[in-house]
Amino acid sequence: MSDSLCLSSCLSSGCPWMWDNLTCWQPARIGEVVEVKCPELFSQFMSEEDYAAVFWHPISTELGTVSRNCTMFGWSETFPHYIDACLYEETGSNHTDTYYASVKALYTVGYSTSLVSLTMAMVILCRFRKLHCTRNFIHMNLFVSFILRAISVFIKDGVLYAKEDSEHCFIHTVECRAVMIFFHYCVLSNYFWLFIEGLYLFTLLVETFFPEKRYFYWYIIIGWGTPTVCVTIWAVLRLHFDDVGCWDMNDNAAIWWVIKGPVLASIMINFVLFVGIIIILVQKLQSPDIGGNESSIYLRLARSTLLLIPLFGIHYTVFAFSPENVSKKERLVFELGLGSFQGFVVAVLYCFLNGEVQSEIKRKWRSWTVNRYFAVDLKHRHPSLASSGVNGGTQLSILSKSSSQIRMSSLQAETPAT
Repeated sequence: MSDSLCLSSCLSSGCPWMWDNLTCWQPARIGEVVEVKCPELFSQFMSEEDYAAVFWHPISTELGTVSRNCTMFGWSETFPHYIDACLYEETGSNHTDTYYASVKALYTVGYSTSLVSLTMAMVILCRFRKLHCTRNFIHMNLFVSFILRAISVFIKDGVLYAKEDSEHCFIHTVECRAVMIFFHYCVLSNYFWLFIEGLYLFTLLVETFFPEKRYFYWYIIIGWGTPTVCVTIWAVLRLHFDDVGCWDMNDNAAIWWVIKGPVLASIMINFVLFVGIIIILVQKLQSPDIGGNESSIYLRLARSTLLLIPLFGIHYTVFAFSPENVSKKERLVFELGLGSFQGFVVAVLYCFLNGEVQSEIKRKWRSWTVNRYFAVDLKHRHPSLASSGVNGGTQLSILSKSSSQIRMSSLQAETPAT
């Protein structure tokens, strides 16, 4: 009898207001499910990335919720549990996956753009003979290193991340390791050719008599030979002391320094060369032999500095000497995302916007236009010449020879006989 009275009273009153030391639960009727957001207390256990996701994207990033059911026996237990719903593990994981996918999309666009522009620049520099000089040969090797770096990134992503759910940590095939060796070689070669660009320009400014051709062979050895030695040593050490997975993880710091050391050394030396070149440019621009007021001097200096930054890879110094576990996401955006467009910027500045290249292209265009004009003109005036397969250049020579013969005959006619 007492149980039935209790049930009847519960049915009439429902579930009362309750505080469970975490959340306030408002009164509810029996059978009603009450859902509340996670308490602010759990925000203290969030990582910086999860907190930023909740703060900056409150609509796209859903906060966790917990629920209670009002039964005839009172409030039920929370479902899901506070720990499962409010620690943001799934939210943080989804946000991290989205972040890395965005970075990958960014550097894929960057490397694709660089690959196309660098290929066009290589065709231009190889096509015109008047552009063949030591400076442009160094630029061409740098372009090739950027092209190889972009290709190696695409190959690496295709092998390691062909499927989003692929467990690449368990891949240990020879092909996979060969891809990683090729990738490290291309990246290392790119850094060394950036160093060679700085070394060449600095030597050109410092030395009066500079045997460019003799030094060029040393540049080839440094740019392509030194990375070969470093990557070979790294591969042998990995094979004997850290033969785990696809060699894409660098848990052994001592072995990783075989690759990281030369990269940091090239960045550091290039930064020193960059500062030295800026000092030399300041001295030259302030020379009385160079005209212009102070504002124009600083304008030219700023322009020279901006042109040298992508060529020397100075932006790599931002995170070069910081620990790898510090500012990981910022490093990824800066070095992978923005760094992937470096090849495009270099191709634009040192090929497409180069005055020497532009003048050579204009000269070839004028020559082709003139030849085409005379070819069309001769086709209408002398159809026999046009049908004989004689090109524009031959037709011009024929016209010049015939005109000279006509002038000679007229002179002989006007000259009185002796």
